[in-house]
Amino acid sequence: MQDAEASEELGAQEPERGKKGFFARLFGDDEESEDDAAQAEDEGTPAVQPQEGAAGKTLGQPEKNGKSAKKDAAGGAEAKKSEDPMQKKRDAERSDSLEESIIYWQGSDNIPVNLEDTKKTLVEVMGLNSSFDVVFREMTFGGHKAALLCISGFAKDTIIDEILKRLTYLTPENISADVLASFMSEYIPHIQVEKGDVLSESITKVLSGMSVFFLEGEAEVIIMDTRSYPSRSPDEPSIERVVRGARDGFTETLLSNVALVRRRVRDPGLKYEMHQVGRRTRTDVCVAYIDDIVDKTQVKAVTDKIKDVNIDGIPLADKQLEEAIVGGGWNPYPLVRYSERPDAVASHLLEGRVVIFVDTSPSVMILPTTFFDLCQHAEENRQTPFMGTYLRWVRFIGIFASLFLLPLWMLLVIHPELKPAMLEFIGPQKSAKIPLLAQFLFVELGVDLLRMAAVHTPTPLGSAMGLIAAILVGDIAVQTGLFVNEVVLYMAIAAIGMFATPSYELGLANRIVRLVLLLAVAAFQVQGFMIGTTLLIILLTTHRSYNSSYMWPFIPFNAKAMGEIIIRRPVLNSKTRPSSNKTRDNTRMPPVPEKKS
Repeated sequence: MQDAEASEELGAQEPERGKKGFFARLFGDDEESEDDAAQAEDEGTPAVQPQEGAAGKTLGQPEKNGKSAKKDAAGGAEAKKSEDPMQKKRDAERSDSLEESIIYWQGSDNIPVNLEDTKKTLVEVMGLNSSFDVVFREMTFGGHKAALLCISGFAKDTIIDEILKRLTYLTPENISADVLASFMSEYIPHIQVEKGDVLSESITKVLSGMSVFFLEGEAEVIIMDTRSYPSRSPDEPSIERVVRGARDGFTETLLSNVALVRRRVRDPGLKYEMHQVGRRTRTDVCVAYIDDIVDKTQVKAVTDKIKDVNIDGIPLADKQLEEAIVGGGWNPYPLVRYSERPDAVASHLLEGRVVIFVDTSPSVMILPTTFFDLCQHAEENRQTPFMGTYLRWVRFIGIFASLFLLPLWMLLVIHPELKPAMLEFIGPQKSAKIPLLAQFLFVELGVDLLRMAAVHTPTPLGSAMGLIAAILVGDIAVQTGLFVNEVVLYMAIAAIGMFATPSYELGLANRIVRLVLLLAVAAFQVQGFMIGTTLLIILLTTHRSYNSSYMWPFIPFNAKAMGEIIIRRPVLNSKTRPSSNKTRDNTRMPPVPEKKS
């Protein structure tokens, strides 16, 4: 009893001593230091006497204790790190790909037979136990050890629950000698199931959303497609809106996008080839084409360039892939057409084009393309041929105005003798305080700033921002004499023409060309305009999109195809596909058999 009472008394005194020691170290208590010194002397350890100042107080004790605690903690971490036998191997790893990393850690890319070896490899390669969303669930089914590997954010819980529920009813008598075959063929109630014998491929599929079953004693795994990506519903694209037509558009999920196109083209010849780009991102890239229409040489050229891309990743999806496989350098004009409409993509597939889907991107690439393809809009084909032709001409006029209206007006202002009699009204009626060229440059910069602000401004505030820009900035600038009325007017017409361009990339390229022509006219007048326009035509003519002329059918000239560009012909009158695509099957409709007399 005395021993028990003594131990309880000691236990009650220990916390008090701990508290006192903590506050003594924190505030430099002399009494605690003396106690520590006495205790050190009893233990045979020399005590370090604290330094005292003139007032008799301990100096620098909190700082010393704080620094020593940090040093002890850092030293402990370094000691623990140095004691870890795997840390040196981790520091020495210089793997450039998942395959190299797996071979570095386990010597081969095969599936380990032992689950413990698999778990060790996943800890080093995949971040198991350090990444919270990596799940490695070990279980036993029918007397056999198994483990499920998946990403918690991608795996669909309902599917996995149904599979595990079915497997929990297994007994050793239910399973044959070939455990893997029994699981696949009889006890996993799922459609998309396959085998895998390469660990790097299995991990890549897990990172793309699938689930993998590892079985003890088996050198193969069961891969199940249980993924469910976070996605939004198909909405109408904001850039390619139409009055009449489908309201669905592509999303950031590749599987949904290819399904939207397959729904419109129910042709067994429609092929979807899957590739992966990026050593780290492993982004899914799908090449789509209709097998018996497309030029196979073109398909091979596209797929070869996709396979040759050797970078760490394409997180910006289609635009980075375009730069990698198409190039173009510093040429501002786009070499591919982007679209977010499944019906427009289906139409181009039927014309013999190649379409590239990139996962995480709501737009797809269509190639090859031409300048006149980029000027067409889906709305033209949703109206009657007459109204479609009218809308196409209005759009062409807007694109022409966005390119040449401002340089031509400036040229006529500099050289009034070039104006015909009917255009005598053209030109500023009074001068402004800012030179004419500077006015154009300021207004161009203002339009670009307005466009950027519209992108980053919340929708309810967009109209208010437009009123501020139009009324306050424009009107006040004219009233104060900084700008000429006609400069603001013609710049507004050019901006409307730029926004009326169906291709956003083409509109931006035309704006750059307009600026270059303005500078050329200001510097060299008539000669500058003529030389600038000639260089533009040469640039577009020598521009090629996957071995197709960019200015076709204007250069080289094809009268029939040019007629179809200018006039929107009825559907039944367009019996052949565009010859620039070099299609294997050039006919849209079978030939009409001649009637026997």
